[in-house]
Amino acid sequence: MKPVMILLIAIMVVLQYRLWLSHDGLPSLLRLHYAVEKQRQDNEKLEERNAVLAAEVADLKSGLDALEERARSELGMIKPDETFFHVIEPQTND
Repeated sequence: MKPVMILLIAIMVVLQYRLWLSHDGLPSLLRLHYAVEKQRQDNEKLEERNAVLAAEVADLKSGLDALEERARSELGMIKPDETFFHVIEPQTND
């Protein structure tokens, strides 16, 4: 009976070592959980960005207001018979 108990204890020690200290044990599992959580957060940020871009694309496809706003702000375009005023603020020496 004693040799069987010693064998069982030895097997238990080997299995516990593999669980707690080996490269594919608990430390690896914790690193994997951290990596999955970080990837989930990155995916959420990208999904939000994609939603904003999809809304902008839909807005550009459906109406001329967004297109006109973009032409004014990014290209500096104005309508006929409009006067464009460019205000330059003085530089301050701080």
